[in-house]
Amino acid sequence: MTAQPQTTPKLDGLLDLTGRVALVTGGGQGVGAATARMLAGLGAAVAVNDFHADRADRVAASIRDSGGEAYGVQADVSHAAGVRAMVAAVGRELGPVDILVNNAGNAGAHHDPLAPRPPFWESDPADWDPWVAVNYTGVMLATHAVVGGMVERSHGRIVTVISDAGRVGEADLVVYSGAKAGAAGFTRGVAKAVARHGVTANCVALGAVRTPSLAGMLDDPQVAKRVTRAYPVGRLGEPEDPAALIAFLASDAAAWITAQTYPVNGGYSVAQ
Repeated sequence: MTAQPQTTPKLDGLLDLTGRVALVTGGGQGVGAATARMLAGLGAAVAVNDFHADRADRVAASIRDSGGEAYGVQADVSHAAGVRAMVAAVGRELGPVDILVNNAGNAGAHHDPLAPRPPFWESDPADWDPWVAVNYTGVMLATHAVVGGMVERSHGRIVTVISDAGRVGEADLVVYSGAKAGAAGFTRGVAKAVARHGVTANCVALGAVRTPSLAGMLDDPQVAKRVTRAYPVGRLGEPEDPAALIAFLASDAAAWITAQTYPVNGGYSVAQ
């Protein structure tokens, strides 16, 4: 009987991202910033994107201060021309993108994600646009801008950050739930389209993570206690929790994983 070829990667260097270029959208704070720092710690050169240039530059500077290679780049992920210009700038500064983390989310830079919203049936269609533009269209634009190069080089990793709202639905976040679910479906389709070219695409679905967008709400001890009760592990997530899974999916250790959605949610909901 002919021996089968050994395809199991060696343990040494499984999470080593040296020589890879990563682009993290919405990387100026929260999960994006933690992810950028973690990828850099594993050896990747990291392009930190944010709508606010000062945020991106601050995270990139912190990575460089720690001995890593990083570049801050401003862009609105919902604008096609801006995304193309961003990817071109990253290519000139660091090289072609090997790892894309679609992390930018919520309702864009000018909307408060915690602001009261009317029931969906009382909303105006114009109110839906920011949620769809960042959480769905932005994912498509950033992926479109880099995936062709990944296919040409026969290697790439795409990780899209969604929300448990996109998996189970949230009554107060109807449009957001739909946009995140759409991003997950898009990612699965891309994964199957590029799988034979050495490119993987997966999603990480978040529960409540302690980020600046939730800080105001969690400052109220009673609210924080009520929210925490929904999480069996007894605490909310920290940005490093999803960042660790994102880093794994970006590595060679995850080479045979694609088209999947992984919840990082402290047991809030269960994947079947």
